[in-house]
Amino acid sequence: MSAYLITGAPGWLGTRLVRTLLHGTADALSTQEPSSKNRVRCFVLPNLDTSGFGPSDRLEIVRGDLGNLEAVRVFCRGAAGATLVHCAGIIHPARFIRELFDVNVRGTQHLLRAAEEAGVRRAIVLSSNSVAGMNPRRDHRFDETSPYDPDMGYGHSKMLMERAVHEAQSRGRLETVIIRATWFYGPGQPERQTSFFRMIKKGIVPIVGDGENLRSLTYVDSLCQAVLLSEHKSVANGQTYWIADSRPYSMNEIVDTVERLMEMEFGLTVAHRRVRLPAPAGDVAHLGDQMLQMLGLYNPKIHVLSQMGKTIACSVEKAQRELGYAPSVELEEGMRRSLAWLATQRILV
Repeated sequence: MSAYLITGAPGWLGTRLVRTLLHGTADALSTQEPSSKNRVRCFVLPNLDTSGFGPSDRLEIVRGDLGNLEAVRVFCRGAAGATLVHCAGIIHPARFIRELFDVNVRGTQHLLRAAEEAGVRRAIVLSSNSVAGMNPRRDHRFDETSPYDPDMGYGHSKMLMERAVHEAQSRGRLETVIIRATWFYGPGQPERQTSFFRMIKKGIVPIVGDGENLRSLTYVDSLCQAVLLSEHKSVANGQTYWIADSRPYSMNEIVDTVERLMEMEFGLTVAHRRVRLPAPAGDVAHLGDQMLQMLGLYNPKIHVLSQMGKTIACSVEKAQRELGYAPSVELEEGMRRSLAWLATQRILV
């Protein structure tokens, strides 16, 4: 029997991972036929709806908050030999920057401590491209040798989170793997991703500069594949892996692809417009973001705009070589599946 502890559900990735463990997905051998003996325990904030997991007698829900060490200990209790997958975290705080450090850093420290005490075998921790910042050139790719250069508060919190994982690894009581995900996409997307689609449909999506800057994207089921591949590979112990689609895409290609699919395959009326902004507009937004965060405040629109004209791209060669990672879904098919899911939810109609 395989036992899993999952945080970050019922968030986007957490829910997708739970469903993959219990029911499988069709896109990779590692996820097609999950063991009928898999048992999953999820750490869920009080009062959050968990119906998206689907019914299963192999699923257990423990309610609590990562800020409460005793609640985290209850979550990990009796889980000797289990695999912990830590997806929980804050990307866009409601208002104050300190929320990032309360959850992403201190919450992770609590979780690792409780996992060590309970005898958990391996912790797979989801990090972010933000720990490396922006690529210095469009032809540059981040890899596992790239130095830390965190982008703003979120990147800094994730860097400190990774350091907490390294510290746990050095203590020798818990195996660890860090997965650095990029901007991910796919079915089950949250409102922030749906808002991006709406902007494309209405013709108000901003293109900063010429739109040829590159972004690595990660299809959500490919991310689940990488997590499961890293579970038992001995070579993965103590390692960090960048996980994304096999190649990055330009912002123009991303927007054009979503627009074309909306119109040609889903019969939606699209405006065929862009809000063209000069490259310095991104620098102005970056300065504004920096000033706000120095005051301990956060504005998601300013933060996202500050990155729209930048290249954030990585290599997945190490994951392919060591884990056997093989992403089979790329931009067009992944966005098609996202739009199909939106259609089933009667969104964007």
